[in-house]
Amino acid sequence: MKISTKGRYALRLMIYIAANSNGKPVSIKDVAKNEDISDKYLEQIISILNSGGLVRSVRGPQGGYLLRKAPEDITVGAVLRLTEGTLAPVACVEEDAPECERESICSTYNLWKRLYSAICSVVDTTTIADLCNSRPEAGDEYCI
Repeated sequence: MKISTKGRYALRLMIYIAANSNGKPVSIKDVAKNEDISDKYLEQIISILNSGGLVRSVRGPQGGYLLRKAPEDITVGAVLRLTEGTLAPVACVEEDAPECERESICSTYNLWKRLYSAICSVVDTTTIADLCNSRPEAGDEYCI
């Protein structure tokens, strides 16, 4: 499994908003400039995050985006599932996958299940706050 630039940039975007909002909306142009990401690409990503309920837009000259929840309440898994879709390494272990006809004779099925479980365990217990606070320049409680 490989996380696309969309998923990676979505995480950077969420971290930037969490770390820089101070209760005020963060503009896409500021994120683009400071994270060295195309503002057009960020607009596509923020639309997905907005539709998925992770951010909200604020209109007007001082507008931008705010997180809808506290950074400690947004998991990496939630962000990646919105931008990447499934995190399953193979189709047969996806959440809504029909029962695999080869499951009982497949030598690798349990491997894929364990791998998927391990991935979910990491991304579903790591939050945006965790990532903010692990940044090299982060002090105590870096995320607002």
